[in-house]
Amino acid sequence: MTQVFSLKKLRGQVEKCPQRLPLWMIAIAWIGGTIATAALALIEDWQDVVMIVGSFGASCLLIFAYPTSPFAQPRNIVGGHCIATMTGLIFLYVFGLHWWSMATAASTAIALMLLLRVPHPPAASNPLIVMLAGAKWSFLFTPTLTGSVALVMVALVYNNVGIGRQYPTYW
Repeated sequence: MTQVFSLKKLRGQVEKCPQRLPLWMIAIAWIGGTIATAALALIEDWQDVVMIVGSFGASCLLIFAYPTSPFAQPRNIVGGHCIATMTGLIFLYVFGLHWWSMATAASTAIALMLLLRVPHPPAASNPLIVMLAGAKWSFLFTPTLTGSVALVMVALVYNNVGIGRQYPTYW
């Protein structure tokens, strides 16, 4: 009989741990993340608006270290962040800030991203960010939409510099 749960499963070792990325790829990801975050921070300084959201840092990891990943494609970045933020705002304003509304908002955002074919793992934290911050509806446009589009714009330039590099793999 097959067991649904077994402590033996917790040992892991179904596969070996992936090898570390080559140092040159780590350097490329570091520089890309620095440029993208600096761009958002500069916009924030110039316009005196919030442009930095914690989930954008995780987006930079995908965009610059794994640019061919489906999770790093423009539609996933912008769509995932916007859908997840909107979900958080709806749940915040309809149900208020409760443990169950936060849990349901996060899981609903995940389901919607999957349903709409724009999964972006960092965006799954956006409903929690929105709800804990008590964000206003304008948060959907700034920083979410503006910031995610800015990340994609930096990625379009940065990830296409050099021979053999192409971004995105699809729109």
